[in-house]
Amino acid sequence: MSASTIAKTSSASVYTTSVFWERLWRMSGINFVVFFIIAYVIYGYQPQVGASADALVAFYHGDRTRILIAAVFSGVAVLNLLWFAAALRTTLADAGQDGWGAAATASSAALGGLFLLLITVGAALAYSIAGSGNSTLTSGLNDLAWACVVLTSFPRAMLIMAGTFGLWRAGQISNTLFAAGVAAVVLVLLGGTTWLSGGVWAADGAYSRFVSPVIGLVWVLVVSRVLLTRSPATRAGW
Repeated sequence: MSASTIAKTSSASVYTTSVFWERLWRMSGINFVVFFIIAYVIYGYQPQVGASADALVAFYHGDRTRILIAAVFSGVAVLNLLWFAAALRTTLADAGQDGWGAAATASSAALGGLFLLLITVGAALAYSIAGSGNSTLTSGLNDLAWACVVLTSFPRAMLIMAGTFGLWRAGQISNTLFAAGVAAVVLVLLGGTTWLSGGVWAADGAYSRFVSPVIGLVWVLVVSRVLLTRSPATRAGW
């Protein structure tokens, strides 16, 4: 057997090991953050609750292509979020924290479902609904999207709590990171109370739109770093 053949066989075998796949899925959190930011920037500023019919048509119908492109990136972001939760679940199970791992799986499934609903509403409005002339339906779906944004606070807080408490109980994060994680749980959970009719604490306000999501993204990045710096388990998780 030639040296080049041996090299090719050795290179190909790398991709069949559980270590390769485990590291790949542990990077899914970083991928989620990247795709989420890309989708967020492309999507643009969604009209606020109670926006005029002209503003809604201008956004959803006028920027139709941009919104549909953002839907694709958003879908990929959701896939990476679910893989991130699966990697977290495997890590916690290997550390004997199966209960917290199961909570991470359940919360990520609920969060992914809400995200997909948001993506569906935005894509449907851009694809045909906003251009149909039915301003009542368009306005109602736009307001529904903002309500869903607020409701994502609960599964997001549960996912942060499951990961933070599970990793802390497993001895894989410090007390300082644990305290920061608890603070993140509280701050994200507060996003579920943003039901004022206007201002920072509205469903379409600054806290719901910027502060709460940024806290969640930072937490995902921190946990992804924790997962990547830990040695893969001897048991094949993938």
